[in-house]
Amino acid sequence: MAAGAVSGHHEGTMDRIVDAHHHIWRQRDLPWLMGPMQPRIFGPYEPIRRDYGIEEYLGDIEGSGVAQSIYVQANWAPARAVDEVAWVQAEAERSGYPHAIVGYADLRDPDVGAVLEAQSRYPLLRGIRMQLHWHENEQYRFADGPAVMNDAALRRGVGLLADHGLVFELQVFTAQMADGAAFAAAFPDVPMVLAHCGMPEDLTPGGWQAWREGMERLAAVPSVSVKLSGLGTFIHRVDQAHIERTVRETVALFGPERCLWGSNFPIEKLWTDYASLIGAYRNVLAHLSEADRAQIFAGTAQRLYRL
Repeated sequence: MAAGAVSGHHEGTMDRIVDAHHHIWRQRDLPWLMGPMQPRIFGPYEPIRRDYGIEEYLGDIEGSGVAQSIYVQANWAPARAVDEVAWVQAEAERSGYPHAIVGYADLRDPDVGAVLEAQSRYPLLRGIRMQLHWHENEQYRFADGPAVMNDAALRRGVGLLADHGLVFELQVFTAQMADGAAFAAAFPDVPMVLAHCGMPEDLTPGGWQAWREGMERLAAVPSVSVKLSGLGTFIHRVDQAHIERTVRETVALFGPERCLWGSNFPIEKLWTDYASLIGAYRNVLAHLSEADRAQIFAGTAQRLYRL
């Protein structure tokens, strides 16, 4: 399918949507999709324990207005961090999608500089995601502990990202946001992009208040932007009221110039189709000016990932 075939036709600048967060994969490359199902923050995932190739993604986005996309690492075996970037680069050269790659590197590894050098030989590399989220709920844990951002080895590795002009994708929960803000402030030359609106999962009044306070701290750091994505993760549905509440507060704190949209496909495909997902965000953002909507749906991603 030609790249132009999926761009769709929408009024004004809405025909230049960038999907700033999606995955593609071959099941055999992802250990977590091969063995028994494990606890994941997005719940049971039997329907995606299979290949999800670029052709299926292009079918999902057809008619949506998505003209460019950004691949985000999908947890290959850590030793194959360079292989992952190489494979996605080859898929992009073959199909025209994606337009940028966020790879994985263990930034605590003393030899991570060599990994980043090898990955940077692939022209679409634009960032690194090393998931740092930790939660009191064991099912939501990924990092070794809550204070991983204070680790000296990790900080040394993050410092190397500036040498390659790479973004760091910051994935943390509310309780980690104070550490996250200090962490981001320590690296003003490394743009950081907060994943999934900071993953609000405690929807009680106290949980919302803590999330809002954490987001305020992160928004106070000029180098931090935020992805409006992944909001079905903990509720397993497209809930426009939930999206509206979260996104309006996030955009008010960060401004459109530091907000960007992502589908998180095929994770969100567990409970929705692409048209329903993007339609909900279009509805939620409809009150903004056309310029602000264009910033969130395309401009911020194009700037951060040099599209």
